[in-house]
Amino acid sequence: QVQLVESGGGLVQAGGSLRLSCAASGSIFSINAMGWYRQTPGNQRELVAGFTSGGSTNYADCVKGRFTISRDNAENTAYLQMNSLKPEDTGVYYCNADISTRSWTRGTLYWGQGTQVTVSS
Repeated sequence: QVQLVESGGGLVQAGGSLRLSCAASGSIFSINAMGWYRQTPGNQRELVAGFTSGGSTNYADCVKGRFTISRDNAENTAYLQMNSLKPEDTGVYYCNADISTRSWTRGTLYWGQGTQVTVSS
């Protein structure tokens, strides 16, 4: 019943910015953690940025200082603000969330379908 929907991807020139959003919907009791991953052809999905319910965040070294993850708890939405984009940031970005659908139940991992980000030089 839970779904994650990403949006905000597109084509941008190097040095530009994009803001990705991930909206969670369905039977949600709590969102325990959320994160953003990206993938290029032939490679595994790599963590870009994430946060826990306690507010801790972590970033891949290659995006530190340029990307910022945030959330809107009331709307069950996470955001990834991407500034100073580089061609190597190109890839499909996926939202991931650990969501509990019932009280006293451990969370389940959910994935969005991905949104394409292309950065031209």
